[in-house]
Amino acid sequence: MGEFKVHRVRFFNYVPSGIRCVAYNNQSNRLAVSRTDGTVEIYNLSANYFQEKFFPGHESRATEALCWAKGQRLFSAGLNGEIIEYDLQALNVKYAVDAFGGPIWSMAASPSGSQLLVGCEDGSVKLFQITPDKIQFERNFDRQKSRILSLSWHPSGTHIAAGSIDYISVFDVKSGSAIHKMLVDRQYMGVSKRKCIIWGVAFLSDGTVISVDSAGKVQFWDSATGTLVKNHLIANADVQSIAISDQEDSFVVGTAEGTVFHFQLVSVTSSSSEKQWVRTKPFQHHTHDVRAVAHSPTALISGGTDTHLVIRPLMEKVEVKNYDAALRKITFPHRRLVFCAKKKQLLLFQFAHHLELWRLGSTVATGKHGDTLPLSKNADHLLHLKTKGPENIICSCISPCGSWVAYSTASRFFLYRLNYDHDSVSLQRVSKMPAFLRSALHILFSEDSSKLFVASSQGSLHIIRLLEGSFKHLHTFQPQSGTVESMCLLAVSPDGNWLAASGTSAGVHVYNVKHLKLHCTVPAYNFPVTALAIAPKTNNLVIAHSDQQVFEYSIPDKQYTEWSRTIQKQGFHHLWLQRDTPITHISFHPKRPMHILLHDAYMFCIIDKSLPLLFMDLLDEKTLVAVERPLDDIIAQLPPPIKKKKFGT
Repeated sequence: MGEFKVHRVRFFNYVPSGIRCVAYNNQSNRLAVSRTDGTVEIYNLSANYFQEKFFPGHESRATEALCWAKGQRLFSAGLNGEIIEYDLQALNVKYAVDAFGGPIWSMAASPSGSQLLVGCEDGSVKLFQITPDKIQFERNFDRQKSRILSLSWHPSGTHIAAGSIDYISVFDVKSGSAIHKMLVDRQYMGVSKRKCIIWGVAFLSDGTVISVDSAGKVQFWDSATGTLVKNHLIANADVQSIAISDQEDSFVVGTAEGTVFHFQLVSVTSSSSEKQWVRTKPFQHHTHDVRAVAHSPTALISGGTDTHLVIRPLMEKVEVKNYDAALRKITFPHRRLVFCAKKKQLLLFQFAHHLELWRLGSTVATGKHGDTLPLSKNADHLLHLKTKGPENIICSCISPCGSWVAYSTASRFFLYRLNYDHDSVSLQRVSKMPAFLRSALHILFSEDSSKLFVASSQGSLHIIRLLEGSFKHLHTFQPQSGTVESMCLLAVSPDGNWLAASGTSAGVHVYNVKHLKLHCTVPAYNFPVTALAIAPKTNNLVIAHSDQQVFEYSIPDKQYTEWSRTIQKQGFHHLWLQRDTPITHISFHPKRPMHILLHDAYMFCIIDKSLPLLFMDLLDEKTLVAVERPLDDIIAQLPPPIKKKKFGT
């Protein structure tokens, strides 16, 4: 392997946004997650929980509700009063509709998926019809005295339960009338509170309504009579979320103390058919509020202020004890936020609303293996580039020579020329960028920094020639077979002749940049692509998939290499395949063509093709840069969790 001098970078002050909502889709086995900055992420649970899609956030979109309808249609709503539908192919917002009820606090799709219900600040419950292209307002239900914070449909679609402040309403869907109003006890640990907020409700087939509230209670109500049946006091703080299994034999709740509780419907005795709800398992995988929970057939899913998405498998439901049986805690996005200009030893960091450019530190000291060398020159913060407008940055990149920086939001594309004068940097913005570049999903510069490759949200790939302070549009590759599938990953060969692009499914297309035509398509594979790279000299394309398989494809020969075929016959080591974080970056050793370098959020490894045995990015043949983000640093920047009284203090 050889030895490397490693730059351990810890000045990337990245803190993910907290999780506000989660929504599980049983038909596609996908999980939608919304964060406090308005970002929405889609995880493919069948593909090793890979974050295959994301929609960038927006300052005015404080998402309070998220749900799936009509199979693959995803909706969100929030405090700006709008209902949004997302285009899962183009990866952008399809449209936004004002509900005209003030801030929206809750939303639920009907069991048939054809209707959408929202609960508003003004106490209104509004029903929308889901049409093939949009949603259309149908009618209002009886207005309530306070905001509607939670909603749930009866599985038959005939009634709904709505949680408000101090009471739960049961509505008849056909008439829109409230037929019951169930008052909630304000008692909280023996003390009467001023208000009791109903954070979540779940309507069961037998007419039971389960509610969770700010007084730390889980309560069971008979919706036919409007009476309280059972009460569980489970927390010293708010119970903020609830989700029930499709079979209605299990549900999960999350609390402001960071605890997740699991309830199961069990038989009273072994010989009795009578069943009752029993709290079976508490889990403490969060440090802060658990704002959202979901229940898949095989796992309990939770997320909250501490930014972690936690997937805890239900061992009795997992058939095969492989990596599906492992506890997962996803903290960082499965996409790159750090970019390297190797020739100038620069790092570009992407945040939601700004970019930072740093020059790496250096040392003249020497030492033995494992030594930490003192810096003779500290890292320099060269540039803080803030975006204009409320939109989050989707993607960014810096050229290998360090002279160009590009980034995109949902509506604008920015390109800058950088000029260096010792420790200062001046910017020259390239004006009049074409409209077709906006909403780019991936940006990549050629190795010689002469070309810019842009993958748009409409499935097109654009090639831009960079001139001194300006540009020229060279070519656009249109989507294959008339689809609009977005290309999320790009890789260009070091000689600049080949461009590989992968979409949100498993396909990879290779284009001839010199002749501006499609060269070949790599055979489809069942799992999404997580990283791409083209090796120098050989022009072999290395592809990593979410199931931890790694393939090597010869672009000139249009077939898998002999090494790749051998690896697939022998199979990777089972410990490698059981890793639960996707490979997010691939690079190559400039002097050792048999070495492939890969990393994920927790591991850096080298595949030596000469063995073949499994054992970041190189700045040069002896220098490695590794950007680290300790989890303790993230926790330190979060608001303090609820204080818990310790025994004896």
